[in-house]
Amino acid sequence: MKILLTGSSGFIGQRLRPRLEKLGVVYDLKSDLTDHISVTEEVKTVKPDIIVHLAARTEVQESFYEQITFTEVNYVGTVNLIEACRNVNPMPYFVFASTMEVYGWQPISDEVEKTGTYTNKVAFDENTIPHPNAPYAVAKYGCEKYLEYASRAYGLEWASLRQTNTFGRKDNDYFITEHIITQMLRSDVCDLGYRTPYRNFLYIDDLLDAWMAIIENRDSCKGNFFTVGPDAPRKIEDVANYIAKELNWDGKINWDTKPPRHGEIWWLNSNHNLLTSKTGWYPKISYEEGIKRTISHWKKKIL
Repeated sequence: MKILLTGSSGFIGQRLRPRLEKLGVVYDLKSDLTDHISVTEEVKTVKPDIIVHLAARTEVQESFYEQITFTEVNYVGTVNLIEACRNVNPMPYFVFASTMEVYGWQPISDEVEKTGTYTNKVAFDENTIPHPNAPYAVAKYGCEKYLEYASRAYGLEWASLRQTNTFGRKDNDYFITEHIITQMLRSDVCDLGYRTPYRNFLYIDDLLDAWMAIIENRDSCKGNFFTVGPDAPRKIEDVANYIAKELNWDGKINWDTKPPRHGEIWWLNSNHNLLTSKTGWYPKISYEEGIKRTISHWKKKIL
């Protein structure tokens, strides 16, 4: 089996690659995704059985200020890769890294924004109608619609994983969990943005298992979008306080110190029911255990 992997140097790609190598030969995409001709030629040369498409700009906040770049890389780049599949016979199974951000605005988000909490817990799933509300999310949703088009138009088989907030990074502290941990390890002051949004969180090892479940179960997964859960929303303020407690940190958190996000989504939470029914996958590592592992790594790195 030949697998073409994009984003092999990223957070997920670095860790997924060794698992993919157990299935067959893994090729890392070398072309610039925005270069249609180069992407097409590389796909024709490799003739992959599976394409695992992870490459993207993923810093949601930056997409509010770099709209064109995010659209070019995340949407146009994905369209180039999808169209390149038409030059391979049989066409590869296209497995795409989407995002829970595609759900965007939902009625519960207004309630959380106004009150800072919620009356009834809501978990998004594959039947929730997306309303993407950030340039990053709009581009990702556009890719999903293009996959549906490609399936109808020329029979491309695909699956899409609407990933939730995943943590456990070892070399990047841009994203919220690692950002909080590293600030608290380095200083008695922690500067953060909004305190009231809710997110659900998944540890990296569980996400890798989810990817492999979708890749290895082509017949049952093809043609589906999957939310990954877990159905356990946490307020960002509570996340920061929990990490502070685990670190025995008694410094000061300064809220609202980041640039405003025009179109901030105040509630993102999902379940994993469909993915579990199709593959048997479910999260095995608790949030608490995942935080302990992440803290342990960054302590060794920083202290």
